[in-house]
Amino acid sequence: MNLSLYLLTVLIWGTTWIAIKLQMGEVAIAASIAYRFALAAAVLFLVLLLSGRLQTLDRRAQLICLVQGLCLFCINFMCFYTASQWIPSGLIAVIFSTATLWNALNARVFFKHKIAANVLAGGALGLAGLGLLFWPELAGQAASRETLLGIGLSLLGTLCFSAGNLLSSLQQKAGLKPLTTNAWGMLYGALMLAAICLVNGTPFGFDWSARYVGSLLYLAIPGSVIGFTAYLTLVGRMGPERAAYCTVLFPVVALNISVFAEGYQWTAPALFGLLLVMLGNVLVFRKPKPLPVPKAC
Repeated sequence: MNLSLYLLTVLIWGTTWIAIKLQMGEVAIAASIAYRFALAAAVLFLVLLLSGRLQTLDRRAQLICLVQGLCLFCINFMCFYTASQWIPSGLIAVIFSTATLWNALNARVFFKHKIAANVLAGGALGLAGLGLLFWPELAGQAASRETLLGIGLSLLGTLCFSAGNLLSSLQQKAGLKPLTTNAWGMLYGALMLAAICLVNGTPFGFDWSARYVGSLLYLAIPGSVIGFTAYLTLVGRMGPERAAYCTVLFPVVALNISVFAEGYQWTAPALFGLLLVMLGNVLVFRKPKPLPVPKAC
C-alpha cells in the first residue's frame, strides 16, 4: 500500500508542472491557485459528505487546519510561483528537495523523532543528484538581488511545506484522516488566497479556454485531491522524513516527460545525477537492521 501511494504521488506531482505551465497567461497567479484549491476543497467535501466519512473537528483541530492551509496551500505555492519569475525551475527543484532534510530536523525538534542516518545520507545524495541533473541551469544563473530573493522565497516555501507535513502528522496522530483535514485546509488556503487578491487589487479573471480549464481540473483533482491525500497519508504512515523524498523524485519524472514534450537530452552528468537520486531513494527506504539480542549467560 505504501509503495502504491508513493509511486502515485511521484507520478502525479511529476506531471503537474505541465498543467502549471498551461495555467500561465492572463489569469493572475494568486487567483489561479485560489481556484485550484477552492475546486479541490469542494470535490473533497462532496465526496466525504456523500460517503458519510466527513469527520467532526474540534476547535483545536480547526485551528491546525487553518495553519496547515496557510502553510501548505497558500504561502508555499505563492513563494514558488513568485520565485519562478527570477530563478530557473531547476534551482527551485533543488531547494524544494531539501524538504527531506528539513522534515527530519523538524520531526526531531518538535516530535523528538530520532534522525535516522540513512535518511540524512539518502537526502544528501538526492540533493547532490538533483544538482547534477540541473547543473546547466544552476551554472548559468547569475548572482543578483533577484536570484537571492528567489532563493529566499523558495526556501521559505520549502519550510512552509515542511511545517504543513508536520501539522498533518499531528492531526493523524489524533485520529483525523487526511481527506477531512485536507478539505478544510484547502478551503482555508483558497479563502486566504482570495483575501490576498482582494487586498492587492488582483482581478479575479478567468480563462474559459480548454487549455486553462483542463489544466485547472488536472491540478485540482489529480494534483491536489489525489496527490496531497496520497502524500499526507504517507506522512502519517512512514513519517515526514521518508515521505518527503517524493520531492526529490518528481523532478526526475518531470525531466523524463520533458524528453518527449520539450526535447530534453540526457547528458553524462545528468545520468550520474539520476543514479545518485536512485541510490538516495534506496538509502531512505532501507530498514535498519535490528540490534542483536544479547545471549543470557
